[in-house]
Amino acid sequence: MTQLPLRAQLASALGRSAATLSRMTGRGDGSVIGGRVGLMLEPDLLRQLARDRKLALVSATNGKTTTTRLITSALLEVGEVATNVFGANMPAGHVSALSQHKDAPYGVLEVDEKYLPEVLDTTGAGVVCLMNLSRDQMDRAAEIWLLAQKWRRALSGKPTHVIANCDDPLVTWGASTAAKVTWVSGGQRWKEDSWCCPECGGPLDRKDADWACRECTFHRPEPQWVLDDDAVVDPRGQRWLLDIQLPGLANRSNAVMALAVAEAFDLPVERALPRLREVTSVAGRYTTVEREGRQARLLLAKNPAGWLEAFDVADPQLPIILSVNAQGPDGRDTSWLWDVDYRILRGRPVFVTGERRLDLALRLDVADVPFAVCETFSEALAMQPPGRVDVIANYTAFQQIRSEFGRAV
Repeated sequence: MTQLPLRAQLASALGRSAATLSRMTGRGDGSVIGGRVGLMLEPDLLRQLARDRKLALVSATNGKTTTTRLITSALLEVGEVATNVFGANMPAGHVSALSQHKDAPYGVLEVDEKYLPEVLDTTGAGVVCLMNLSRDQMDRAAEIWLLAQKWRRALSGKPTHVIANCDDPLVTWGASTAAKVTWVSGGQRWKEDSWCCPECGGPLDRKDADWACRECTFHRPEPQWVLDDDAVVDPRGQRWLLDIQLPGLANRSNAVMALAVAEAFDLPVERALPRLREVTSVAGRYTTVEREGRQARLLLAKNPAGWLEAFDVADPQLPIILSVNAQGPDGRDTSWLWDVDYRILRGRPVFVTGERRLDLALRLDVADVPFAVCETFSEALAMQPPGRVDVIANYTAFQQIRSEFGRAV
């Protein structure tokens, strides 16, 4: 790789030192502060760190962190990979990730949906993976049609190879200006944000995975990769059993996207898939932690689409603890709770905690779901009999629970 200019070398080194100090003092994992320090000293540091690397950017409302981890695991088959493993998905986090692995020939960066145009323009990434768009953080996130429009503009005229989920009409519209697109049928369980055509505003007709606008020519492209239950069909028609350890349909979809990205890096399925099968948890997601004979499996859900996927993974025979906060990273507006259908929880013991437990309690009450309100997660866990319990929490609530168990990953 080309040697960095002296100023960039100094900025990168000081950023790494700040990150190390942050970790040593217990202030955080260093994945943001290191990048902030580096960018203060050299505002063009991200561009310089990205130069001469083979980069993939991963963006979506849900599944970014997991898919980034899966792609990274696959690419480790061919070389060192720089990645923002803790999900710091804005430029400071990208700078920190690339600085920590300054000699890695490959990079896989999770990117916040709003920042994708800026990061793509800065890094010139050769591959972009786009998976889904749905309502999220309603007090501060842009309307998702506007995000799709920003993606269209950012990709237009760029030589970037896009890997896109063609089952999501908004993703399809956002990706369709790219010079090269590999279409993946990864599924779309949450459809409440895409009943109208983003091209003309007309109604979309849907039948199974297929969709088409009733009033214009916009329609679902023919996919090259297809998720078929627990297997993937590749562009040559060969069927591969996924057999991954991460649970649920959403993770099988993430795995198919990861395999398509791996092939864009000339890594064939037979070499990439065994690497994907080694992944058991992602930044604490799906980890089981234990306290006094109770085994709690941790599931993350940040928005209505994410809760739908978490319910798919949760065991209906087990009690369940739900925890909701409304801090800055979560979005302070909890009105999205009313978009989640909690009736699926009827018939199982439900325990509610978190800073906004009363908001969630009201939602459950309206859905006729019996529950118990607990002041803390520890109290909720102590109320469980010995054995297994599922835990679904939104972002900061999830991180608080992880901290109680030493941030298990």
